[in-house]
Amino acid sequence: MAAVEGFVLSLGASPWILLAVVLLATIDGFFPPVPSESIVIAVAVLSVSGDGPNLWLLVLAAAVGAFVGDVIAYTIGTKIPVEEMRLFRGRRGHAALEGAKRVLAKRGSVFILSARFIPIGRVAVNMTAGAVGFPRARFLIIAAIAAVVWAGYSTLMGVGAGHLLHEHPLIAIAAGVVGGVLVGFAVDKLLRVVHRRWFPEVPAPEEKMHVDEPADGDGTQHDGGSGSASDERVGASGP
Repeated sequence: MAAVEGFVLSLGASPWILLAVVLLATIDGFFPPVPSESIVIAVAVLSVSGDGPNLWLLVLAAAVGAFVGDVIAYTIGTKIPVEEMRLFRGRRGHAALEGAKRVLAKRGSVFILSARFIPIGRVAVNMTAGAVGFPRARFLIIAAIAAVVWAGYSTLMGVGAGHLLHEHPLIAIAAGVVGGVLVGFAVDKLLRVVHRRWFPEVPAPEEKMHVDEPADGDGTQHDGGSGSASDERVGASGP
């Protein structure tokens, strides 16, 4: 991968370097071995020295690539028939799948935004979102915000105080994840407010994803059908 980074940096201030950033950030969205953070950071350092592209154009290129890559990962996930996979047919497998649905339905913004800063994590989360039926329109909004935040953050790492984090990648990842979580909570809240005020007729993620409520210790589920089922049993056993 050092050879890839060296080739990209050799492009210097050429417009082709931005195309290379878009391409690598896109591939990294669904194939983690391809570097993207390190490339964006290195190009930002090059820009600060006066031998690279405009920093705003770098942020734009990185954001576009990240967004496209995340959408590709999500789309790949939609092609995976998780409900039919043997792993999820059993009681535990089904419970795990429903748990993933609930988490994404209630806190999708937090997980998608924070995962954007973890190379393998973003691929796993985005593919899972597609596989469990997370609403595409909602995903596109969150992925776009995540891409811009990630691109800006990665660029800043190559500028000024960002050199400190560049020398400590684990700290950089941790800081990015924390920032992603905070932004995710804010986006989650904003989307719910917008949905409640202006689009109340649009089904919530929980409804679109057909999320089952968690069961009690005795296996009873708290969903709309449980009440009617129990009424039918009472009626059947009554006089």
